[in-house]
Amino acid sequence: MSAADVFNRLSDPNPPTDTPVLFGRAVVMGGSVAGLMAARVLADHAEQVIVVERDDPGTSTAPRPGVPQSSQIHALLPSGLIQLERFFPGFTEQAVAAGARPQPPSTIRRYVDGQLRASDFDTAMLGGSRPFIEARIREHTLARPNVKTIVGRATGVEFDGEAATGVRVEADGAETVERADFVVDAMGRSSRLSDWLEQAGWQRPPMQRMTVDLNYACAVFRRDDEPDHTIVLSVRSPQLSPDVSGAAVCQIEENRWLVLVAGYAEHRPAQTTEDLIRFCRTELSDEFVHAVANEVVDDVRTYRHPDSRRRDFHRLRRMPARLVAVGDAVASFNPIYGQGMTSGTLHASCLSDFLRSRPDLSRPARGFFALQKVVVDAAWSTSTGADLQLPHVDGPYPRFYRIRRWLDNQVAAATLHDAAMNRLFDEVTFMLRHPRELTRPSVRLRAILLNRRAKKG
Repeated sequence: MSAADVFNRLSDPNPPTDTPVLFGRAVVMGGSVAGLMAARVLADHAEQVIVVERDDPGTSTAPRPGVPQSSQIHALLPSGLIQLERFFPGFTEQAVAAGARPQPPSTIRRYVDGQLRASDFDTAMLGGSRPFIEARIREHTLARPNVKTIVGRATGVEFDGEAATGVRVEADGAETVERADFVVDAMGRSSRLSDWLEQAGWQRPPMQRMTVDLNYACAVFRRDDEPDHTIVLSVRSPQLSPDVSGAAVCQIEENRWLVLVAGYAEHRPAQTTEDLIRFCRTELSDEFVHAVANEVVDDVRTYRHPDSRRRDFHRLRRMPARLVAVGDAVASFNPIYGQGMTSGTLHASCLSDFLRSRPDLSRPARGFFALQKVVVDAAWSTSTGADLQLPHVDGPYPRFYRIRRWLDNQVAAATLHDAAMNRLFDEVTFMLRHPRELTRPSVRLRAILLNRRAKKG
C-alpha cells in the first residue's frame, strides 16, 4: 500500500470499531494534546489509563508552564478537527457552545505576497486558543471512566527484559513507580526518553534537525463586532521578502482577536505591543488593521523556534516492547504551518489502527512506528520543503533538490490559474491528503502546461 493510501486510511472520519481490550494498565507521560489523544485511544484498549502531567490545569484555559508556546496561535487544521470529531463525537458542537468560533470556508482568507488568494475549499475549521482547545480535549478524555490523571513529573521508564513495565513519577517530593503494561511518551520536543533508553542499554533514536530560527509574537485584542472573516493568513514568499515569514489574525473564544506576526533569523517584527500594532497598520491588509484598532486584552508574548526536528524511532534496530512516542516527542515542525496539534490527532489514529490490529505486544511496536512515519513524513516534507527556500536555511537538502524545487514551484504557481489544482494544494496543506499527491507525474505535467498557457495569455 502506498504512503498516500495509508495516509488516507489514517484520516478516516468514522469512529473506530472492534476495539479489543489488550492490557490492564497504560501510562501516558504528558497531558498535552498528543498525550490526551493517546489516552483517549488507549481507553478503548486498556482497563485503566493514567496520564502523568506535571502542570495541574484543572479546568483552566490559561497557558501552562510546560507549554511555553501555548499563548501563540495554534491552528487546528481541518484534518485535526475531523479526528477530534471521530474520537469525540459532537466535539465541534460542544466546543462552539463553550465559546469556540466556527470558521466556515467562506470566512477564511489567505493573502500571498499581498494578493488575496481565491479558494473553493469546502471544509470548515474551528477558532480557539491552544489552551481552550486543549481544555476541551481534556474534558472529553477525562470523561472516560477508565482515564485519570496524576499531577507529577515523569523521571524515567522502568524496563524488565525486553519491555517497558512502568514509569517513575516524582510528585509531592517523593518518587514512585506507576506500573504499566503499555507506556506512551508524549513529553514534547524536550522529551528525555532518548536519554532514558540509552541509560538502560537501548539505542537512541536517530534525530534529524533543520535550523529554522523563527521568531514570532502574539497579542490579544477585544472583538466588538461580527466581521465576515474569522481567520486571515498572510504570507510573503522568500523571493519577494527575505525578512517576513507571515502573519495571522484569528477569532477566538470570549470575543477576542489573536494576532500573530513572525519573522526569521535576525528579523523580529514585534518585541512590544506597539511594534505589533505599527507593523499591522503599515505592512498588512485591512483585516489586521481592523483587529489591532481594538482594545488590547493581552500584551505581546514572544517565542522563538530554533529548529524543526524528528526522532526516527522506526529506524531503530532494537527497541523495547510496549513503548511508543507521539506528538512533538517524535516530530516538531516549523509552527508557521500549523501542523502540530493536527499531527498529534493523526498519531492517535496511528495508535488506534495499530492496537485494533491485535499486535503481539511482546514485540516492539514497529507496526505503529511504520504508520506514524507516514504521518511524520507528510508533515516534514511539507514544512521543510518550504523552509529550504528561505535564504538563511542551509539544508540538509534532499537528493535532486534543484529539480524538485522547480517542480514544486510549478505546482504552486499553477494553483493561481486552476481551481482543481488549488483545491488539491489546499487539501495537502490542511493535511487532508498526502504530499505525494502533488508529486504525481500527471499533476506535475498539468501544472507545467497550465503555467505555459498562463504565460501566453
